[in-house]
Amino acid sequence: MRMAYKCRAYPDSDQAAQLGRTFGCVRLVWNKTLDQRHRAYHTEGKKTSYTETDAALSEWKRTSELAFLSEVSSVPLQQTLRHQHTAFANFFAGRAKYPRFKSRNGKQSAHYTRSAFRMRGGTLTLAKQSTPLEFVWSWDDDTLANLNPTMVVVSREQDGRWYVTFAVDTDDPEPAPPTGEALGIDLGVKDFATLSTGETIANPKHLDRKERTLARYQRQMARKQRDSNNRRKAKRTLARAHRKIRHARADFLHRTTTNLVRRADVIAIEDLNVSGMTSSAKGTTDKPGRNVKAKAGLNRAVMDAALGEFRRQLEYKTTRAGKTLVVIDRWYPSSKTCSACGHLLPSLTLSTRAWTCPDCGTRHDRDHNAAKNILAAGRAVAGP
Repeated sequence: MRMAYKCRAYPDSDQAAQLGRTFGCVRLVWNKTLDQRHRAYHTEGKKTSYTETDAALSEWKRTSELAFLSEVSSVPLQQTLRHQHTAFANFFAGRAKYPRFKSRNGKQSAHYTRSAFRMRGGTLTLAKQSTPLEFVWSWDDDTLANLNPTMVVVSREQDGRWYVTFAVDTDDPEPAPPTGEALGIDLGVKDFATLSTGETIANPKHLDRKERTLARYQRQMARKQRDSNNRRKAKRTLARAHRKIRHARADFLHRTTTNLVRRADVIAIEDLNVSGMTSSAKGTTDKPGRNVKAKAGLNRAVMDAALGEFRRQLEYKTTRAGKTLVVIDRWYPSSKTCSACGHLLPSLTLSTRAWTCPDCGTRHDRDHNAAKNILAAGRAVAGP
């Protein structure tokens, strides 16, 4: 399996300048190749292969206008072509959206394969650089000394922070010892998650807590003159605030998913349509994401909760630990089915947070009842 170690990097002024040129060349190659692909497909109906884009890159380097592309390592440029080829393959297969042009104001990155870096004794030297790149290692020294990465990714965030990521191929870990517990999880916005045991995980609402701060920084940046140094400083301040929110959200998700995977052998969740939950389509129904009319602030709350990332982390962590994750069909009526007797309500509005079963008289909390039904469905799929 493949693992990644992400560390803070501290390039010196010469390294930062050289990496900045590499980022610019990577961005130019991506955008120019994307433009030519777009024109070829919409004018001739022709798909462009990776071989054709690689040949075009070689031709660009021979021109006087783009000869500067030869001043940086060719590996990140070729990796950009491979990534774009994969992006189009995913688009035509319906797995992703149409690739977009890259902006100089967003996150910048360059991918180096083994032929473009040297890793010896815990020091990293990139192609076109004569001195090692300084980085901070947060794990044990033995891991660093024996590190044999297959790829190194150098990136720069919008707030100016540098990072280096080491991609490493490792053996599959030993399965975690069984705990004998199974959990059903009902995800939401008011409470981030309700477990089948009745426990709730509070929604930290990272974005709401920093809303006033972000608004103030945004107003300060808007008052600065465009393309001025003061505006760039204000933009970095805003980017730092967003970075803190992003890191706090990631920390919460990693802690939550790790605790759940360590606790249960079988975890059942619902296949929520996150993109549908953030749409503004008209209509009402009993489940978020099923053609529900978006209320004020709902879209932002759903995006802030990062439910899709929560599922992604559960998927790879259960696989790594030898546990089972069961994803229940999104149309399963978990909220309006009685977990005690199985009675199905004809309808249940979103505002109804508790209800009483007309058959057996059991009083249900909406989310707890849904979590118990999700667990029962998950057990039926996973088996004993």
